[in-house]
Amino acid sequence: MFIDSHCHLDRLNLSLYDDNLDNVIQAAKAAKVDKLLCVSVTLADFPQMAEKTAHYDNVLLTCGAHPLNQEDEIIPEQLLALSQNDRVIAIGETGLDYHYAPETKALQLDSFKKHIHVAKQLNKPLIIHTRAAQEDTLALLRSEGAEQVGGILHCFTESWDMAEQAIALGFYISFSGIVTFKNATALREVAALVPDDKFLIETDAPYLAPVPHRGKENQPAYVVEVAKHLASIRGQSVEEIAKLSSDNFNRLFKL
Repeated sequence: MFIDSHCHLDRLNLSLYDDNLDNVIQAAKAAKVDKLLCVSVTLADFPQMAEKTAHYDNVLLTCGAHPLNQEDEIIPEQLLALSQNDRVIAIGETGLDYHYAPETKALQLDSFKKHIHVAKQLNKPLIIHTRAAQEDTLALLRSEGAEQVGGILHCFTESWDMAEQAIALGFYISFSGIVTFKNATALREVAALVPDDKFLIETDAPYLAPVPHRGKENQPAYVVEVAKHLASIRGQSVEEIAKLSSDNFNRLFKL
């Protein structure tokens, strides 16, 4: 019924789940979360992430390096080779983050370009992280032809103007537990405006647990709380949010 369009299963503190990832997956299934997209944040960790999730047929993967992880240079041939895994349906997480690391701007821009080029080679959508880098993110998406593959602006916290421009380029806007936070009034206004056929829901687990779980480690089962809050914001039922977001996910990834 629900799809968690962005989580990091390899980053969970499994000691909270009896040291067994099965317990996380089963909790998600019990909450009617039928599909999970496990998102890569470093190329070095991708093989372990793939191995750890290999026997879950409802867990799909991405391959890429987070813009804040610039310790290792992105080698396009390596990204291309790792992305041949049959379960990889997207390239990323990539993008730009000038909030936390403006000093690595040049490295981030170079990495982002390389991810876009590989995504186009493989005809796979992009998973994009963007924070305090609105102009450069949109400019690079345009200049590098990212509209050819589209993708997701995940854990969206930017303006409606940015969302509207990204949507025009063929991108989807994904909302996380942040939309449930007390101080997220501006984001809720954006969430009310995104068209029915252009939004997704996610947890970004283990980060950003939604209300009423804020302060705890996040997990895919909690994506239901994001759906509940979106339903209230958008004047729709939870079932509608679940169906629309799932249909959008499946359409984007041709599933």
